Amino acid sequence: MARRIRVLIMGAAGRDFHNFNTFFRDRKRYEVIAFTATQIPNIEGRLYPPELAGDLYPEGIPIYPEEELVDLIKKHRISQVVFSYSDVSHEYVMHKASQVLAAGADFRLMGARHTMLESSKPVVAVCAVRTGCGKSQTTRHVCDTLQALGHKVVVVRHPMPYGNLVAQKVQRFATYDDLDRYECTIEEREEYEPHIDRGVVVYAGVDYEAILRQAEQEADIVVWDGGNNDLPFYKPDLLITVADPHRPGHELTYYPGESNLWSADVVVINKIDTADLAGVSQVRENVRSVNPNALIVEAASPIFVEDAAAIVGKRVLVVEDGPTLTHGEMAYGAGYVAAQRFGAAEIVDPRPYAVGSIADTYKKYPNTGAVLPAMGYGAEQIRELEETINATPCDLVIVGTPIDLRRVVRIRHPADRVRYELQVIGQPTLADILAERFGQ
Repeated sequence: MARRIRVLIMGAAGRDFHNFNTFFRDRKRYEVIAFTATQIPNIEGRLYPPELAGDLYPEGIPIYPEEELVDLIKKHRISQVVFSYSDVSHEYVMHKASQVLAAGADFRLMGARHTMLESSKPVVAVCAVRTGCGKSQTTRHVCDTLQALGHKVVVVRHPMPYGNLVAQKVQRFATYDDLDRYECTIEEREEYEPHIDRGVVVYAGVDYEAILRQAEQEADIVVWDGGNNDLPFYKPDLLITVADPHRPGHELTYYPGESNLWSADVVVINKIDTADLAGVSQVRENVRSVNPNALIVEAASPIFVEDAAAIVGKRVLVVEDGPTLTHGEMAYGAGYVAAQRFGAAEIVDPRPYAVGSIADTYKKYPNTGAVLPAMGYGAEQIRELEETINATPCDLVIVGTPIDLRRVVRIRHPADRVRYELQVIGQPTLADILAERFGQ
């Protein structure tokens, strides 16, 4: 028997596991020696368990920090390194490729043919060119529209398996009790709660073929709710890609978001109410240059606050969606916009009061502005987030996360919540497009 090809998969507890499950798990030609991990805290040092890794891996597969990449290639005589995480610049990807090639291994990116699963039900996929473009509100809008057309919609969310991987193989969320049962992180709650509030069942986990087969049993249409700017895990019948004119040009320079742009049936240019006209025009021109057949939908994401008068003249701490500020590289979000729009006297900089892993987050992402990313990848980090919030001297906390953070964190200051939804402007509308494709 020929010697197996020794493989290392670079990831962040999502796409890496999916690429392994769909392509490598049962192929005797390959031997996956290790995963490496980055972006998400505390996922290295674990094991991809044998219960999920399959018969070829009775001991499971170790997960190492990405900092050990070159040493692992040399120590284990790795032949092939598979890059399997998202929302990084093209330049970043090629720096990693250069590092791998110099260490003696091949560098590989995997495409749709080997990684997208086919469904027995129609699939609408919502993806983006960057983290923080507005996938979540776009997905909610799509679900509302499909439900109004009379369809039973089930959402499958891009993976966020930061706990017990075996227990998270297939997760179904229909109530808040399910969130507690699976000990969901803040990031997970941000994505699941708004769907649950609408009566939409959400699936997530680790094994996305098993997830799909279960979701198909209760869905007329499966909606893929993408994470970061990753490619869909399921072959879509309609691919909607969201772009952000606050970051014009990024739609052509980030991996794998540009692939989503090339593949899109519909491109939603979001946030046109707060972006410069020049940014909107540049994004529109870039879409046309690479995908002239895509339908372009323009939209806003208007914000709503619980009590606008409470913000006027106050010293406020703004808490924003964590991934948008970190690997999404935004310096602000909806909470910051609300603070400015409704007359806050001062936006208090929380960085001097950050503790533990929250302080480390600012060091790792130094371009984050004077706002607080709602990091919460475990009980300890949630405690540190709570301590940072309560130590920051302010009159009011503006919560700009997709969930009511007060359910998870004890905030001692008065708090005001910001929400945002997608508002399509002009024609064509998403409702028209969806009705044409899926109308009964």
